[in-house]
Amino acid sequence: MRHLRLLLTASTVALALAITVPARALIVFDPNNYVQNVLTAARELQQISNQITSLQNEAQMLINQARNLANLPYSSLQQLQSSIQRTQQFLAQAQRIAYDVQQIDRAFSTSYAPAASSQSNQALVISAQSRWQNSVAALQDALRVQAGVVGNLDTNRIQTSALVTSSQGASGALQATQAGNQILALQAQQLADLTAAVAAQGRAQSLEAAQRASAQDQGREQLRRFLAPGRGYQSQDVRMFH
Repeated sequence: MRHLRLLLTASTVALALAITVPARALIVFDPNNYVQNVLTAARELQQISNQITSLQNEAQMLINQARNLANLPYSSLQQLQSSIQRTQQFLAQAQRIAYDVQQIDRAFSTSYAPAASSQSNQALVISAQSRWQNSVAALQDALRVQAGVVGNLDTNRIQTSALVTSSQGASGALQATQAGNQILALQAQQLADLTAAVAAQGRAQSLEAAQRASAQDQGREQLRRFLAPGRGYQSQDVRMFH
């Protein structure tokens, strides 16, 4: 009886196992669901790839902006200012009749004024000496300005070479713009030097021409006095005439 009960129990367990285990181990494949899952995964991967590309583009844009905003490591401003200051100093040191309208007007109303019959011979001699000294001083000033301009040429050559090299090696738009601006500033400085040299030379030529004109006028006045009736021959008259 006991053996029969054990056999019955074992049979029940075996039947239960036979029914339960295959049901759990059974796998059902749904093609539509599989395709949807694959498509969903592909879309998610594409989105991730797009996000990565977008981040890369933003990073490159930031790098480019940093390059474009980077300052040019080379500056010629100090050298250009020094060159301009030297030229200005030469112009400011102009002797006697300087670059001043009021001073020029005073000189041409006195030393370069037409010779008057009321002037003494000594006054005429003093005016002639003053005009001659003005011409000599102006010629010296012109030579000094020209020497200063020539002295700036070597500095300008060095700065031009450095700026061209910096412009060619510019890593961004700002550096290229700054290099171009400095080259324009260098050209402006060279133009200022040329203007100063022309002005100094023109000043010297103008004073020399004014001296000749005044000398001719004074010569006529001296000749008139020399030939005036009743005036005796004096050695001082001959000296002034020459």
